[in-house]
Amino acid sequence: MQDDIRTTAEAFESTALPRCHEVHTSAQAEAPPEYPTDAPIDVKSPAQWAYERLIIYIQNFEKSLDNQHEVAIGFTGAEAGVIRIEGMGFFDPDIVTFYGTDLAGTKTQLIQHYSQLNVMLRALPKRLEQATPNRIGFRLAQDLNDH
Repeated sequence: MQDDIRTTAEAFESTALPRCHEVHTSAQAEAPPEYPTDAPIDVKSPAQWAYERLIIYIQNFEKSLDNQHEVAIGFTGAEAGVIRIEGMGFFDPDIVTFYGTDLAGTKTQLIQHYSQLNVMLRALPKRLEQATPNRIGFRLAQDLNDH
C-alpha cells in the first residue's frame, strides 16, 4: 500500500489540477484526452457544473422512455444533427463533450464550450440487436455518486 501514501503537498496539488472526466455506456471507450497541468482550479469549473446539470436532465428524460427507446441529443443552432448518447464528459475549465453515433451509425464526438451549450434531448428507438436500451443517465449519476 506504499503507493497510496501521499504527502500533504501532493494531496493538495492533485485537487488543484484541472480535470478531464468522462463516462461511457461501453467499457471499450477511448481514454480521455490528456489535460494541461498549468491552470489550477479550486472549485467546480463551469464545464463541470454544466455536465452535472445535464445528467439531471438526461435522467429525468430517460424516466419517461419505454424499453424500446433511448436518449439521443440534438444540437440546436448547428448542423451537427442528432447523436445517440454513448458517453459524456467535461474537460476543465470550459469544455463539455458528447460521444455517440449519428443516425447513420457513424462514430461521432461533439466538443462544445459550456457557454454555447444548447441541446435538445430526443427519444430514438433502441438498436434492434439490443435486448434492453442503454441508460446513460443511470451510469452518469452513479459515477457522480462514486466520486
